[in-house]
Amino acid sequence: MSEEIQVKKGNIMAEYTENDLLRLAKRLNNKKRTYLLVDPLQAKHIPVSPNKALAMMKALGKLVADAYPETRLVIGFAETATAVGAAVASCISDDCIYIHTTREDIPEVSEWTEFLEEHSHAAEQKLCSENLREYFANTETVVFVDDEFSTGKTVLNIIENLMDSYPELCDKKLVAASVINRVSEENNAIMNASGVECISLLKLENKDYEKAVADIQAFDAEPTILEKSGIKPCMSYPVPDTRLGVTVKYYNEKLKELCSDFINSHRLDIYGKVLVMGTEEFMYPSVILGKMIEDMGISADVKCHATTRSPIAICTDGEYPIKSGNIVHSFYEADRKTFIYNIHEYDTAIIFTDSDLKYEGGLDDIAGLLRQKGCSNILLLKGEKDVQHI
Repeated sequence: MSEEIQVKKGNIMAEYTENDLLRLAKRLNNKKRTYLLVDPLQAKHIPVSPNKALAMMKALGKLVADAYPETRLVIGFAETATAVGAAVASCISDDCIYIHTTREDIPEVSEWTEFLEEHSHAAEQKLCSENLREYFANTETVVFVDDEFSTGKTVLNIIENLMDSYPELCDKKLVAASVINRVSEENNAIMNASGVECISLLKLENKDYEKAVADIQAFDAEPTILEKSGIKPCMSYPVPDTRLGVTVKYYNEKLKELCSDFINSHRLDIYGKVLVMGTEEFMYPSVILGKMIEDMGISADVKCHATTRSPIAICTDGEYPIKSGNIVHSFYEADRKTFIYNIHEYDTAIIFTDSDLKYEGGLDDIAGLLRQKGCSNILLLKGEKDVQHI
């Protein structure tokens, strides 16, 4: 097995440090793990320039592409790593398939591989299996992408369950790629014994973060109590669903087409400080849209982040990363509790979602929060020509 591969000094890619990629936050009401590692460049919990986010994701992607250029299947982990996985696959080959795990119910899918992310607030995950046999047949290497591996247990869980149904996976090279790798020598040996190699941007010791967050005085995100905004659901023209699998060339071409049409049609509506917000597992398209707005010079101040199912404690002290947070209704399920952290003041906000907007509560909540911050110019985007002013 190859040793852990990292970005080395002198490499053409940026060298990322612990200070660049890691902020420590506290979880509440989670006995499995009391801490959360927050990546300030991931465009999830903390607003960040989309170009900075993509640069970090593509640094990992280029590392994977250099080490495993033969890869034609990348599997990302929901929800935090969905965008990272897409960026990694995009760096490897146009004909690389990208698919990510999900916690969503998709009635039209009949075949799933289920597994546990044991430390998570929502442990049950699944992978659409309808085309996996074809995907496995067309690749020598399968790359599993997450933002962070602490023990390697999650990736071993999915691999074990996949091998039960697809014994041909035993003949493939298996790679666990992550932004941060904290897997101990003992657990790394277990991964190697299972045929899994590791590659990451940053290798760290597995520190006792439980102890580090124990004395942080933090509180829960605030409930959102807002009046209904009267928004009606839009018609939708959805982007390709990476929960089902898609070639990255097709995926990126469709996103570029969609984002270009949106910008060209609504350029005068995008001004000042701009937020492009994704929803839960739907992160990568919002980062691509934000990058295009940034690159075209429409705004010099563009930020991206997304709603999330991760409950994180709030603390206003010092360098703690999550300064504010609100509980919001999910865009995807009526009774699901989701969160949005660190909302700032913006002149323009674009909510980019793949939800069918059957549940309007999330839209009402986010729009209300943005208005409270002084942003009245809010756009909703879902699909090629599906744009609605709020």
